[in-house]
Amino acid sequence: MIRHRNATATQPVKTATLPSLRVEPDLRQAAESVLREGETLSSLIETALREAIQRRRLNEEFLARGLRARAETQQGHATHPAAAVHAELQQRLDRRRKAVLG
Repeated sequence: MIRHRNATATQPVKTATLPSLRVEPDLRQAAESVLREGETLSSLIETALREAIQRRRLNEEFLARGLRARAETQQGHATHPAAAVHAELQQRLDRRRKAVLG
């Protein structure tokens, strides 16, 4: 990672740009209305982009796990009825609540 000599160890130099984003004035106004102190419109957009990327990656991983589980089930791997799983989880929750709350 390229760093500027004045950049901190956790602050890489930004060397890439994104395309300009044209939006309706109402959207820009709404975005500006929720900026926190010291936050810029650019930093809000960057944060939103990072969060969207993370959500999409998590969604892709979730779907891949589901497809693998379906394939394993179709190959004859063991399955568990939902009611049994729910009952087991409820028992664990009840035991934990009793331990914590008395």
